[in-house]
Amino acid sequence: MLALIAGTGDLPPALIARLPERPLVCALQGFTSSVTPDITFRLETLGTFLEDLRERGVTEVCMAGAVRRPKVDSSLIDAATSPLVPRISEALAKGDDGALRVIIALFEEAGIIVKAAHEIAPDLLPEVGVPTVAQPGTAHRQDAVTAEQVIAEMGAADQGQACVVRRGQVLAREGRDGTDAMLARFQPDEDPLWGAVDMVGDMLGSTAEWLSGPDAVPSGGRGAILFKAPKPHQDRRADLPVIGPATAKAVFGAGFAGIVVEAGGVMVLDQPAIIRTLNAADAFLWVRPKGGA
Repeated sequence: MLALIAGTGDLPPALIARLPERPLVCALQGFTSSVTPDITFRLETLGTFLEDLRERGVTEVCMAGAVRRPKVDSSLIDAATSPLVPRISEALAKGDDGALRVIIALFEEAGIIVKAAHEIAPDLLPEVGVPTVAQPGTAHRQDAVTAEQVIAEMGAADQGQACVVRRGQVLAREGRDGTDAMLARFQPDEDPLWGAVDMVGDMLGSTAEWLSGPDAVPSGGRGAILFKAPKPHQDRRADLPVIGPATAKAVFGAGFAGIVVEAGGVMVLDQPAIIRTLNAADAFLWVRPKGGA
């Protein structure tokens, strides 16, 4: 029997739609999942939750969707979870991948196999290529090389899976608040002054980058690429990057040149809708092999 630990976003319902029967849906208390859970649990009662899964006949679990780190109330830790407290504390002290590795180990030690979302739905990993009308140019390909190096640096520190690059400059890096929050910073400002500054930046090219300085969001992201890839050595059974129609709409609104995702490392939800949005924006989707030119 499969249990789905569902976070926010469109991935949990996409997985449920692909399964022959509905899994047992579980959610961390305090986080509104995109699907109605059968069970909610707290980190302070993780030991009891694992026992409950075993009693229900659960043999496999899949973690899907975004979940932020909860605050732990030590007064709520129950007897079944007390022996796990040092491990839970260890997890909370690590970066996202490090924390997930500890949690995965706890499930496995309880005799429950942890399955990756893309193992359940392999069709969410798109084929290598550019399915949009627009194609990446030479400058975009060079930016992709830069972005891949940035993700490797971020991955070494267990921080983020996405960045925005334009003409060799890193405009933004994904933080703990996620890709959507990073992209929201690039949406058009209603103040006409910002629009004028962005237009000047486009005309002047790299000489206008002083407006923001290195590694900072400039007046706009026109012509930039969104690059998304897993951390180089992350455990891919959880937290594999995802893009969906909302990502494409944000890229459209920001005037980006396109989206680049690592082939085999980023799940794509509703690819036809993404392609329609990007085609309307004359932007591209490039499913790029790792290390590709």
